[in-house]
This record gives sequence, structure tokens and C-alpha cells, in this order.
Amino acid sequence: MIPKIKKILYATGMGAGAPHVYRYALAMAKEHDAKIVVVSALESLSSFAQNLVDIHIPAELREEIQQTAYSQARERLKGRIAKLCEKECGNDPICAQRLSEIRIEDGPPDQVVLKVAKGIDADLIIMGSHRHTVIGEMVLGSTTQKVLHQATQPVLVVRIPDGYYEEGF
Repeated sequence: MIPKIKKILYATGMGAGAPHVYRYALAMAKEHDAKIVVVSALESLSSFAQNLVDIHIPAELREEIQQTAYSQARERLKGRIAKLCEKECGNDPICAQRLSEIRIEDGPPDQVVLKVAKGIDADLIIMGSHRHTVIGEMVLGSTTQKVLHQATQPVLVVRIPDGYYEEGF
């Protein structure tokens, strides 16, 4: 039996390859008449960085700065994702309706992707990967690799071409 794909989780860090990978999510959504949920993760500071902040910034100011920074990062990410969706769909209302939600979550990217995929009951996860060479071998990025090995859903990994860049994103 052919599996039903009704909910696609598009995981992105909104890097240079985001438009390329999002086009695959849109194509799959169109093919299967599915909805897309976009997720991006905001990681906390490393313990070393947090210790530096703790030493140099008073406690009462730290919380305010951190909340402002996270809020601004969330809004920028949401704005970039919305701009990408608008660009790809143009005046096509059916295409625009395929995007059902944009989620910006706190935490390590692999854990965020897995948690959201489970929480929304995704039928497919789509994410991108650059080619990384380590002593001549190609390996996937660590986030993609972790999601691939831990996800209970199928994962489509879209290879981002070397040097891919698209103006405006």
C-alpha cells in the first residue's frame, strides 16, 4: 500500500540552501496534497559562552538581554521563512495554504526536529545537507545524521549543491 503523506515537517536553519530544500517540500506537498510545518531551532549559549556572560553582565540585565535577543531571532527567522514561502508561491493561494505553521523552538536542532515531528505526527521530514569532506569521505551534517538515525518517520535529505546561493535569503 502506498503511504499517505499528509503532514510534512520541513526542518531548516534558514541557511543559504533553504530555498533549494523548501522547493522539494513544496513539490512533495503538492504531489500528495499535504500540509507543511516549518521548524527551526534556536540553541542556547554553550556553557563556556554562558559563563563569560555571567562574569561580565549583571544578573538582572542578563535575563532582559537574553529575552530580547531570542525574541528578535525568532521574529527574524519567522520573517525569512515567510518571505521564502511568499516568493515560492507568488499569487497561488493553494500553494500558500500548504504552509500550515512556522515553529521556532528552543533547543539542540536534532532534538527540536524529532520532538516536533512526533508532536505533529509528521508523515515525512525534509531537511537539507551540505557535502562535508573529512579525509576524502563524504559525511552528513551532525543534525541530519542524528535525525536520520533517530526519527521514526521517513526522512528526505536534500543535497544542497556546492556554492549554492540565492539572493535575498
